[in-house]
Amino acid sequence: MTVGEAGRKGGKSTLKKYGPAFYEQIGKKGGQKVKKLIEQGKRAAK
Repeated sequence: MTVGEAGRKGGKSTLKKYGPAFYEQIGKKGGQKVKKLIEQGKRAAK
């Protein structure tokens, strides 16, 4: 099994276990974290 296949298998089982709302929630958290890091970087550059 390749790394890609393993990731796909894990993603499918996670989707089956938690549903699509789980991915929406973690995506939103990740986006908020990135936004925060960008703001911190901009402040540090000044």
